[in-house]
Amino acid sequence: MSHHPSASGRPSSTFEKLNFGFLCLDDEGHTVCQQWNSPCFPFVAYLPDKRRLNDLLRQSDNHECADCSAPDPKWASANIGVFICLKCCGVHRNLGSHISKVLSVTLDEWSDDEVDAMIEVGGNDSANSIYEAYFPEGVSKPGPDASHGTRAKFIRSKYELQEFLKPSLRIMSAPSKKNSLQASASKKIMDSFHSSSSSEKHEGMVEFIGMLKIKVIKGTNLAIRDMMSSDPYVILTLGKQKVQTTVVKSNLNPVWNEELMLSVPENHGAVKLEVFDYDTFSADDIMGQAEIDIQPMLTSAMAFGDAGMFGNMQIGKWLKSDDNALIEDSIVNIIDGKVKQEVSIKLQNVESGELDLELEWIPLDQ
Repeated sequence: MSHHPSASGRPSSTFEKLNFGFLCLDDEGHTVCQQWNSPCFPFVAYLPDKRRLNDLLRQSDNHECADCSAPDPKWASANIGVFICLKCCGVHRNLGSHISKVLSVTLDEWSDDEVDAMIEVGGNDSANSIYEAYFPEGVSKPGPDASHGTRAKFIRSKYELQEFLKPSLRIMSAPSKKNSLQASASKKIMDSFHSSSSSEKHEGMVEFIGMLKIKVIKGTNLAIRDMMSSDPYVILTLGKQKVQTTVVKSNLNPVWNEELMLSVPENHGAVKLEVFDYDTFSADDIMGQAEIDIQPMLTSAMAFGDAGMFGNMQIGKWLKSDDNALIEDSIVNIIDGKVKQEVSIKLQNVESGELDLELEWIPLDQ
């Protein structure tokens, strides 16, 4: 980072080089001005991806969800290029990542290409000028308090069925064909339409009540499935959603420390956990399974409401019993304004193996 003292003797500014010019930032990272040819002083530094993304989020048109106008969106569709609220985020996830790749602005890691794609689109207004160019008679945009059914129908019509594009811009999906909505538009904005089947139905959409972040910390004394060891990985399933860790090679005591995200539907069951041994030339071998009951955490979180209003404290407990896989009672706590739960699981239907996890509840309004 480069600095230069100002003529007035105030704290120095920072000059950040972007692919489209320069941003002049104060010491707190706020944009002072933007120069297209050169910075205010001849010093240049590179702007981190998250700061570039947050600077885009600070644009006035990105202060509301692109789909329902709810304030302060904290999620985004990286391949479409819009910022969205958590309620609309759940619908986007149901569409599939081939249509909308959903990422959290604050919780997820972003690649350079994903940030570049968001910046290239230019924000919610720019994207909506394409995706909401034409509303048929009787169609209106849902509001922040719209029902899930109304919200889901609008978002599917907008992005999957392309019903609000100008007729001349509508593009039929093809497995390998690349298209552009307009000559100056980013090709990346069209990746959302390149599905293998444009007629695929997304039925049975459900309303989400929040997000569950599960940190898979480590495994201990896992079962041997190869000659002397195993190549373990973990799969978590909730409803039709499935997420997975990376494979740890030749290790019976693997350390992952990986965070996985699941959307929690209103009518949810337990999270199903499975551990597998990765095999190159044959089917992967099961290394144990268990179920995680998330109801104690959700009940406690909803009873207390805004966790940020409370200090660190215990608010609930999932009790060990013969009917579950807990090694010990699992405590639900408020820690630094967040609802978290540490879980130690003894894997079932296997000769040995334990898993340590950390759960975090993310409510709709966060």
